[in-house]
Amino acid sequence: MIVLGIESSCDDTSVALIDMSDTHLTILAEKTASQIEVHKKYGGVVPEIAGRKHAEYIMPVVEEVLNGQPTPEAIAVTSGPGLITGLLVGVEVAKTLSYLWDVPLVSVNHLEGHIRSVEIAANGPIQTPALCLIASGGHTELILLSNEGDYTCIGKTRDDAAGEAFDKVAKLLGFEYPGGPKISKFAAEGSPHAIHFPRPMMDTDTVDFSFSGLKTAALYWLQDHTLSAMKLDAHTLPVGVSGISPGPATIHDFCASFEQAIVDVLVAKTIFAAKTHTPASIILSGGVSANNKLRDTLEQHVARELPRTTCFVPNPKYSMDNAAMIAVAGYYKARQGAYTNWQSIEANPNWKLYPII
Repeated sequence: MIVLGIESSCDDTSVALIDMSDTHLTILAEKTASQIEVHKKYGGVVPEIAGRKHAEYIMPVVEEVLNGQPTPEAIAVTSGPGLITGLLVGVEVAKTLSYLWDVPLVSVNHLEGHIRSVEIAANGPIQTPALCLIASGGHTELILLSNEGDYTCIGKTRDDAAGEAFDKVAKLLGFEYPGGPKISKFAAEGSPHAIHFPRPMMDTDTVDFSFSGLKTAALYWLQDHTLSAMKLDAHTLPVGVSGISPGPATIHDFCASFEQAIVDVLVAKTIFAAKTHTPASIILSGGVSANNKLRDTLEQHVARELPRTTCFVPNPKYSMDNAAMIAVAGYYKARQGAYTNWQSIEANPNWKLYPII
C-alpha cells in the first residue's frame, strides 16, 4: 500500500510517501522543512509563527515529494496532539487532497507515529506486547501496546517532560534553541560523576516520572558560583575537615552529570516496568531517543537484565518529528479500514492515544 504521510504538529513541516506491506517498507520520497532558524531568536517555538510557516511551506513540500511518484492509496495526517496552529494546516491540506484525489484519509495520533518510527529502521513490525518509552520535549510516558491499536498508559511525568528539562537547563547555560542536543554534545567530553544530581522518583515503586526537581537542582548548582569548584559531601571528609574539590567542574562535566541523571531515571523506570509487565519488546521513541547515552544505556540494560526481550530504537533521523512515521502508523489503520471521512476529520491538540481513567 502506498501511503502519503503529513506531519505538522510542532515546528517541522514534513511529508513522506511510503510503500508498505506486512513484510516490507520502502520510503519512496520524503521532505522536511525545519523552522529551527525561525524560532531560534525567540528561544522556543512561537505557535502563531509556526502556523504561518507551515502554511507557507506545506504545498511546496507536498509537490516535491509527489513529483514523479504514484498516486497514494491512502493519506495519513497527524491530527493531534500538538500545536493547533500547525495541526490545522496539515489537516486541511490532507482533507483537500483526499477530496480531490478521492483517496481515503486516516487520522493519526502523533504519539502512535513515534511508536511506529522504530519500524523504519527495523524494516518490519514490532513484537507485541510492547512497552513503549516516549521521551520528547512534550511527553515522557510509558505506554503498553498489548495488541495492535490497544494502548494503555502505565506511567508518565508528573511535571516536566525529559526533553523539556534538557531544553530548559540548556537555556540556563546560554545554549541556543534547541538546546537539548547541545547538552549531549558537551556531555561527550565531560565526567558524568563530577556532580551528583538527584534522580527523582527513581527508587519508588511507581513508573511515574518527575523532572522539575532535577531542573531546579541544576539551577541552584549554577547559582552557586556558576560552574566553579563544586562542594564535597561533608560526610565523606574526616571530622573537622571541610573544603572543595581539587579541580573545578567544567561545563562539559555539568552537561554529562545532568544527562546521566535523566538517563538513569528513564532507564530504571523502563526496566522496572518491563519486569512487571514482561513485554516481548521495548520501544524507545521521541526526540530524546536520539540521545546516544540513553540509547546505549537502555540497550545494555535490556540485554543484561531482560535477555528474552527485544529492544527497538529508531534511526536518529526518525527520532524527531517526521512524516514517514505518520505514514507507517497510517498504514496499520488503513489495513484495518479505520478511515476518517474528509468532511469529519478534525485537528485535536489534546488528543490522547489511550483512554483516560
